[in-house]
Amino acid sequence: MMPKLLALMALAFACAAVAACTDETQPPIRIGATMSETGPYATQGVPARNGYLLCQEHINAQGGVLGRPVEFLIYDDRSDTETAVALYEQLITEDEVDAVMGPYGSTLTEAVAPVTERHRQVHISPLAATTSIWEQGRRYLFMVLPPAELFLAGLIEMAAERGLQTLAIIQEDALFPKAAGSGAVDLAREKGMEVVLHETYPSGTQDFSPLLASVEAGNAQVLGMAASSLGDFVTVVRQLKDAEIDVAMFGTSGAVAEFQEALGQDAEFVYGLSAWEPGLPNPGIDEFVAAYRREFAVEPSFHAAGAYGSCQIFMEAIRRAGSLDAEALRSELLSLETRTVFGDFAVDERGYQTANRGLFIQWQDGRKVVVWPPDLATAQPRFPTPPWSSRGDAGSHD
Repeated sequence: MMPKLLALMALAFACAAVAACTDETQPPIRIGATMSETGPYATQGVPARNGYLLCQEHINAQGGVLGRPVEFLIYDDRSDTETAVALYEQLITEDEVDAVMGPYGSTLTEAVAPVTERHRQVHISPLAATTSIWEQGRRYLFMVLPPAELFLAGLIEMAAERGLQTLAIIQEDALFPKAAGSGAVDLAREKGMEVVLHETYPSGTQDFSPLLASVEAGNAQVLGMAASSLGDFVTVVRQLKDAEIDVAMFGTSGAVAEFQEALGQDAEFVYGLSAWEPGLPNPGIDEFVAAYRREFAVEPSFHAAGAYGSCQIFMEAIRRAGSLDAEALRSELLSLETRTVFGDFAVDERGYQTANRGLFIQWQDGRKVVVWPPDLATAQPRFPTPPWSSRGDAGSHD
C-alpha cells in the first residue's frame, strides 16, 4: 500500500477517535479574552493566559470543535479595570470574536460583566470567586472557582479542630479579599472562635506594622490574610519576622510557588488556599501537568489549571450545543455536571459554582502539600512555631 494512502487512513482513524477533524477551509472559532500579563495581578494572570493557550493547542490537536480550529485572541489588561472594560468592548464590537472567556479575578470580572451581559456573550469566569458578582441577575456569567467566602475555610476548620480560640483577619480593600475575609470571620464565629481583629488595608500598602501590632496586642493565635496582590503575603511574613510576632497558624487566600521562592525557609508551615494541585485524581491531570512543564518550563499553578479547565468546560458546552448560539450554550452550561483537569463543575440557576470546594495546602520542607480537606490530604498538617519564632524549636510538632 502506498505511503500516502496509509497516512490518509491513519488520519481517518485519528479523526474518528476525536469525533471530527478540523476543516481547514473553515475559519477558526475566535475566542477573545484579557489577562493580567503586567501589573499587580501578573503572578496570577500570566499562568492563566498560558492555560488558555495550552487548551487551544490541545483542542486543535484533537480536531478542534464543530469541525473548526480554535484561536484565542488575548490582550493584556494590565491589571486595570478600565483597560479590561475597553478591551472586552473592542473584542466584541471591533475584533468581532465568536465568543469570549473571562479575565483574572473578581475585580476585573465584576468590571467587564456588564459588557458581556449587554452583548449577550456567554462568559465563563475561570478565576473569579466573589458571591456578590452572581447576585445581580446576570444570565450569561458562569463561575468555576469555589466561592470567595470559603477561601480561608480550611484555615478556620483546622484551627478550630486544634482548639485555637482567637483569630485576626486582615484583608486588602478589593472585592475578592473583602469577601474572603468576611467569610472567614463568619465561619470562625460559627465555630465559637473570638475575632480579635478584622481590618481592611488599602491596596498598595507597604508597611503592615500597625496592623501587625494590633494582631499582637489582640493575642491572636491565628492570622488569616486575604489579598489579590500576592506580593502582600510575602511582605507580611517578612514584617512578622522583623517584629518577632508569633502566631500559631498563618494562612493566606492564595498559595503560589512565588511565595516560597521569595521567602525560602521563612515560608515553612504557612498555609494557603489552592483551588487545585497536580496530585488530584482529576482526568487528564498528569498529561496537563507534563505538557505545561514542557511548554512553559515551570510548574502550573491553580491559575493555569483554572483557565485550562474553564476552556475545557466551554469546549464541552459548544460540542453539546452544536453551535455558538448564546442561549444554547447557556442552557448546556446550566445543566452540565463534569470533572475537568481543574476539578468538579456544576452551577445553580445563577451560574454560581456548587461543586468545587477548594483545598488548603501547607508549605512543608519547601514544597506544597495538601492538608485539607482530610479526604484529599497528601500529608498531615504540622503545627510547629514559625522559623523566625522566639518561642522555641521550629521543628516541634503538636
